[in-house]
Amino acid sequence: MEATMLRGGVSAPKAFDVYRIREDFPILQQQMCGHPLVYLDNAASSQTPKSVNDRMHRYQSIEHANVHRSVHTLGTNATAAFEGARKKVAAFINAASEKEIVFTRGSTDSVNLVMHSFGRKNLKGGDEIVVTGLEHHSNIVPWQMLCEEVGAVLRVVPVTDAGELNLTEFERLLNRRTRLVAMTQVSNAIGTVNPVQEMVAAAKKVGAVALIDGAQAAPHLPVDVRDLGCDFYLFSGHKMCGPTGIGVLYAKQSMHERMGPYLGGGDMILRVTFEKTIYNVPPHKFEAGTPPIAAAIGLSAAIDYLQDMGMTEVQRHESGLLEYALGRIAQLGGVRVIGTAKQRASVISFMVGDIHPHDVGSLLNGYGIAIRAGHHCAQPVMDRFDVPATARASFALYNTADDVDALIDGIRSVQRILGNQ
Repeated sequence: MEATMLRGGVSAPKAFDVYRIREDFPILQQQMCGHPLVYLDNAASSQTPKSVNDRMHRYQSIEHANVHRSVHTLGTNATAAFEGARKKVAAFINAASEKEIVFTRGSTDSVNLVMHSFGRKNLKGGDEIVVTGLEHHSNIVPWQMLCEEVGAVLRVVPVTDAGELNLTEFERLLNRRTRLVAMTQVSNAIGTVNPVQEMVAAAKKVGAVALIDGAQAAPHLPVDVRDLGCDFYLFSGHKMCGPTGIGVLYAKQSMHERMGPYLGGGDMILRVTFEKTIYNVPPHKFEAGTPPIAAAIGLSAAIDYLQDMGMTEVQRHESGLLEYALGRIAQLGGVRVIGTAKQRASVISFMVGDIHPHDVGSLLNGYGIAIRAGHHCAQPVMDRFDVPATARASFALYNTADDVDALIDGIRSVQRILGNQ
């Protein structure tokens, strides 16, 4: 790509037409605190384009009906749209079949589904679960709960000073007692991209099941679950230009018979008597009750939008933006970036001197700049780097070099106001 020289003498690649893309997101056109909104909290939740909002509004306004239960036209059309969304997701991550796609409430719900439906059925005392030191709480706490319940042992892959996983220690942890390896593909706290394909292969060598948390990966880079070789893969709609309240769990078909129901109720059954219940086939076996129909339809529209952009182009744009932002931050004195992994996604966690991140975030908000401040539901990561919290800027396909420049100017103002320099 052609490079454009920007402020500070740092160059940024000429990306796809990001300024036209921004027109698709009405929320980005507003002002906040008297300044143009600079939205850099995408790792928490991305914005939704007009096409997604319009598609959900159309369903809610003139297409609404429940699914799987009706012979009337609205019901059959709603079912077709809902199940069409399942096929769209399957194609997006290259699953072998839409039967491998389970709709959940989000990534946290997906992890808990695996814990309850697979973990409680297959793990016992003395078995071991391996997680990494870069996990979100949602990929730690459920496994701790399972260990307490069945007597399993939780093992943790250590993190280097650069914010990368110690793969030598990872392989040392794997043994004949390892039953499950749960790993994040991209750290939500510091942006490290983990070598999950290599890790899955290592887990398979000892007969372990492999789960990948792709919440921070699916919105930003191409995903191929068959190439990764994992048994489970999960992500959330609201981080990939879709609505809240919808998540995806990819569960390889070979795992289905090893999984019991997660919740009981309607639609996850074939036959109910007071003596016995016969469960439905997957994926419906894991989707009790009325599903998030409007959200699934919105997720389908979000996938359409991302695929129209091209996930490889999205990744290239965001990588260029990350490089530009890191270059500009390096020119600032008194700012420490947490995590310097060689492979990283569009997340920057940083400290501004000894200023608490909450103060940094509050002052930046006054300039219309929305970042995250806190432990990012990754307290073990904060403990590893001996910080109580960080300020976190995270980019998406609609962010620009102008947004980065605004962030840099905002940090300088924070330093000036609080006397850090």
